[in-house]
Amino acid sequence: MTHGQTQYQIRFDWGLEGASDIGVGADVIVVVDVLSFCTAVDLGLSAGLPVVPLAAEGGKPTGGAAVAAALSSSSALVVAGSLRNRRAIADWALAQQGDKGDRFTVAVIAAGEPGEEGGIRFCVEDLLGAGAVIDALADVGIDYCSPEAATASAAFTGLSNATGHLIGASAGGRELEARGRRPDVDLAIDLDVSSLVPVLGEFGFHL
Repeated sequence: MTHGQTQYQIRFDWGLEGASDIGVGADVIVVVDVLSFCTAVDLGLSAGLPVVPLAAEGGKPTGGAAVAAALSSSSALVVAGSLRNRRAIADWALAQQGDKGDRFTVAVIAAGEPGEEGGIRFCVEDLLGAGAVIDALADVGIDYCSPEAATASAAFTGLSNATGHLIGASAGGRELEARGRRPDVDLAIDLDVSSLVPVLGEFGFHL
């Protein structure tokens, strides 16, 4: 498979098509939607609320919720990732690797936003969020990255001091602020503040 990245332990791509390409044989698929689904999953579960991802209408999954819903039957564990819980995910993945006792593979999927004609629009926040997850995985020793994953990680590490500003000033951040939802952005850019690892099950995300 040309786009499969199967020889690598850590893989990266965009949207459901990307998940289909790089999720083959993966132990875990981390869906990253910083503004705002995966951030909402973390906050919802921390408040004891159930979070169920809903499939997109028309059979065209876009955004983190729809991508997660489309992956509900995957043999891999599907996890909601964000800036808030990226280190928690890395520590959890390391423990999972220890339990498996063998090579452990993680596919990191940036959700993106709906584009024209069913495509995916590039999102700064999801690139940086995915890169942050990959960086945290490398820090715990899960670091055999595909070129795509290494590039996403480098985007985060190279811009880590400006992550909050960049996300706030991005198209997605400005859109939320214009709708009076600047607090949502502030919650989304909090780095490493959550110890939760939301895993998708039959009835939605759970801990």
